[in-house]
Amino acid sequence: MNKEDIRKKVWAELRKVAKPDSRFHWNFSKFIPDYEGSDRCAEAVRNLDEYKKAKVLMITPDNNLEKLREYCILDGKVYIMPTYGIVRGFILMRREFVPLGQEAFSATLDGADRFGKPITLSAIKEMEKIDLMVTGASIVNVEGVRYGKGHGYFDIEWAMLREIKVVDEETPIVAVTHDCQVTEEKFPVSPHDTIIDIIVTPTRVIRTTKKHRKPQGIIWDKLPTEMLSNIPPLQELREMRRRC
Repeated sequence: MNKEDIRKKVWAELRKVAKPDSRFHWNFSKFIPDYEGSDRCAEAVRNLDEYKKAKVLMITPDNNLEKLREYCILDGKVYIMPTYGIVRGFILMRREFVPLGQEAFSATLDGADRFGKPITLSAIKEMEKIDLMVTGASIVNVEGVRYGKGHGYFDIEWAMLREIKVVDEETPIVAVTHDCQVTEEKFPVSPHDTIIDIIVTPTRVIRTTKKHRKPQGIIWDKLPTEMLSNIPPLQELREMRRRC
């Protein structure tokens, strides 16, 4: 099966357990849904050694990661979150930005806009290295091959951070999913596909077999023109490369 057929097969199962989004309803090509048991996923990530050691994280704005983003604030972690579609770049979140009692709200997308601070790639580059990346997924296999909604945003986020050297091959990447989104099927792998190290579901923590390496950066000659036009950090990165 091709990527779209695989997604549709999983989305049919996902609809049985997923929570609808107020904007996108059941359209899984537009969002990664929350589901029953995502709070157990957040607890499982919180118990990982990789999380306990991490000072700085990158966490995607997926619905199923809301509780984890709240834990990051409660635990005094710093995290960077892309805005939806990366159209407004990245947001920086710190404990000191969030008033006491507002931790749960701060973990929502509206809360991130309320309390978070916009941050450029140049500013991210000046920070400490990112210790852990956490993302949702449409589907992931036990080799760590992850498919998202079909837009490629997480792959672009990884590649930009790799280009500015705040992540590398050893930076752990966690995919948080429902059990129905995990498969042992082999997937076709593209050069831009970002490989996962750990899969966390409501019932399991899976260390992937990882038969592929993570992308080294942006594949500029394959980058869609509309992405470059619509994603300010890509424009910033291109300018940074020109100045080097």
